[in-house]
Amino acid sequence: MESFFSQKSLPGLLLLLLVFSVYPKPASTSLASQGRVLLQWKASLRSQQSLRSWNPSTSPCNWSGITCSLRRHRVITVVNLPSMGLDGPLHTINFSGLPSLTGLNLMFNRLGGEIPPSIFTLSELISFDVQGNDITGTIPARISSLTKLRSLNLSGNKISGSIPLSLGNMTSLDFLILSGNGFSGSIPEEIGDLQNLQELDLSANFLTGSIPQSLGNLTQLSLLDLSLNHLYGSAPPSLANLQNLLVLSISNNTLTASIPASLGNLTRLIKLNLWGNHLSGPIPHEVGNLVQMTNLVLAHNSLLGSIPLSLRNLSKLSTLYLFNNHISGTIPAELGNLVEMRDIDLSHNLLTGFIPSTLGNLARLRNLILSYNELSVPIPSSLANMTSLILLDLSNNQISGCIPPSFANRSLEELSVINNSLSGSVPNLTSLVSLKLAYNDLSGHLPPDVCRGGKLQHFTAAYNKFHGPIPESLRNCSSLVRVRLDRNNLTGDLFDHFGVYPNMRYIDLSYNRLSGMLSPKWGSCSNLTSLRISNNRLNGTIPSEIGQSTRLGALDLSSNHLVGELPKNLYNLISLIELNLSSNQLSGELPSEIGKLLKLKRLDVSGNNFSGVIPREIGGCKQLISVDMSTNSFSGSIPYEFGQLVDLQELLDLSQNSFSGHIPSQLGQLTLLQILNLSHNNLAGRIPPSLINMASLSALDVSHNELEGPVPDGQLFRRAPMEWFTGNRGLCDVVAGLPSCSSSPPRGASNVIFLSGMAVLGALLLFFRFVGFAAQLMKRRKQIANGTSQTGGAAFSIRNFDGGDAYDEIIKATENFDDKYCIGKGGCGSKETTAFSFTELHCQQEK
Repeated sequence: MESFFSQKSLPGLLLLLLVFSVYPKPASTSLASQGRVLLQWKASLRSQQSLRSWNPSTSPCNWSGITCSLRRHRVITVVNLPSMGLDGPLHTINFSGLPSLTGLNLMFNRLGGEIPPSIFTLSELISFDVQGNDITGTIPARISSLTKLRSLNLSGNKISGSIPLSLGNMTSLDFLILSGNGFSGSIPEEIGDLQNLQELDLSANFLTGSIPQSLGNLTQLSLLDLSLNHLYGSAPPSLANLQNLLVLSISNNTLTASIPASLGNLTRLIKLNLWGNHLSGPIPHEVGNLVQMTNLVLAHNSLLGSIPLSLRNLSKLSTLYLFNNHISGTIPAELGNLVEMRDIDLSHNLLTGFIPSTLGNLARLRNLILSYNELSVPIPSSLANMTSLILLDLSNNQISGCIPPSFANRSLEELSVINNSLSGSVPNLTSLVSLKLAYNDLSGHLPPDVCRGGKLQHFTAAYNKFHGPIPESLRNCSSLVRVRLDRNNLTGDLFDHFGVYPNMRYIDLSYNRLSGMLSPKWGSCSNLTSLRISNNRLNGTIPSEIGQSTRLGALDLSSNHLVGELPKNLYNLISLIELNLSSNQLSGELPSEIGKLLKLKRLDVSGNNFSGVIPREIGGCKQLISVDMSTNSFSGSIPYEFGQLVDLQELLDLSQNSFSGHIPSQLGQLTLLQILNLSHNNLAGRIPPSLINMASLSALDVSHNELEGPVPDGQLFRRAPMEWFTGNRGLCDVVAGLPSCSSSPPRGASNVIFLSGMAVLGALLLFFRFVGFAAQLMKRRKQIANGTSQTGGAAFSIRNFDGGDAYDEIIKATENFDDKYCIGKGGCGSKETTAFSFTELHCQQEK
């Protein structure tokens, strides 16, 4: 019995042992080790909130994003964690501990680092998606070891380098998505070996070279996107082999030549996008064969010829973008039959003729853009039948006539007819977000209910002939962002017409006939960057509240009747780039706070009544490129700090003031300045030689001052007109029309020469008189000698001498000499001293 058991059961026992030996380890051990791999990765993440369910006390199969096999012995097969806010490294996952993984989806997180080498051990992996992370490095050539991979999505990362040739060995791939990285080099020809590929997206990289002919082998392809690269050459004719292609996008490259007519063979194509290349030639007639087409985008090229009539066959077409080309001819009336059309943009071409009235049949059309062409004749009233139309842009054409009254009270949100020849009045448009009417001959009143819908953001009616008041509906139109009503004949009190606009950024009401005072409410427009109300009839003072609009970059209140001093708060506008207060009646001094306007580029306070000295703090406004302070009453010296404004390049005008002192030599540092006007002041001294360094100077006016001396010898001065220097005391040399300094010295030097000459003449006269006197004296001595022998030798005395008249002449001569000489020398000793010295000299000679 025992022997039988042994003999009969031995084979079964051996079989049982064999089964146990080849059977996998217990599931609990394998699953637990895979769980530990994921927990270690979790510990390396900076953000773990979305993985709270991952803990050792529960089975990994119950963790969020984890899928296990349905077999008896369970293992992790899928990790699916899209958009979970995961932040940390990818390489801390030890993928070799997850050998059963078939799917890995970590898209739209913040995972970084390189693709870990351990991932190439996943021989069962079918799908690998890490798009929208921060992965760096390159794609290793070893990726081809993932032989079962069908979907590879690495888009939206920071991977660089070239696309590895080994990808051509991954023949199981259906989807290859590498867009939005930093790949460079050319597209490998080997990609053409992936004959199962359905989608190939290499867009938004730095790929160069031509498009490989081998891509024509991918006959299963439904999507080919090569846009936003640096590809050049022509589109290969082999692309016509892609009969299953639904989407073809090669936009934003540098493709040349013409659009291949063979693309007309892609009869299943829905979207064709060749935007932003250098394609030339006409649009092929064969495009009309693409009867399934919904989107045809050929914009931003150099296409010629007319719009092909064959487009009328594209009955499913909803988007037609042909803008920014050189397309000519007329707009085909047949486009009015494409009733599925939603968007038409034919702008920036050379289209002529009229706007087809048949376009009014396009009841679903939302956007019609025909701007920047040469279209003429009136706007067809049938366009008002496009009940879905939101945007109509006809700007920059030659359209005449009026805006059809049928446009009134339509659902139109944006209307632009800028720069045409339209006339007449404007219909009462009420639902608009944007109304642009500038540069026409429109007249009448502005639409009274233009903001009745409360949505108006952009309102431009500049350069027309509108008159009457500003529409009442604008007063409380808080949605306004940009308003231009300048260059019209609008009237009324500005104080009452506008309110507070929290979204307003730009407003220009210049060159109208608006009156009243400036409202303090402008200071409550917290986003206002430009306020221009020049050339109107405003009066009163500038409200201090304007200083609260701290984002203001441009303030132009010129050519009004504003009075008073500038409010101190004005200098809180630290974002100010342009300040123009010219041609008003403002007074007072410029305070030192002007130095706070560090971003100021243009300053114009000319034509006012400002007085006092210019604060030296002006030198702190180092970004100034133009300064005009002319026609005021500024006094004192010109601050040398102007020389610190080395970016001044357009204008420095200080003319028509009362400046005195010398021209600062520091102005020579303004090497970019083109125009310098210092005329009509009281400046004295010489023109500084440093002005020769102003290499960009094209005009210099120093006329009507008190300048003297030689004009600096520079190229600008040599060819300068006389008018720049007239009305000064004694300028000379260099400039044609000025006297030479050597022949006509300055007035002070002439006086010195004259007085010196008179002194010499006086000395000569005195000398000759002395010689005469000496001769007479010798003669007299002889007579005295004879008399002495007769009278017994009385002592000689000049006062006994009968020649008293000679003494008087000596005194007169010395007085005349002293007058001439001492005037030239600026004063001498007393005349008595001079006379005494001269007499004493004679007596010594006598001895």
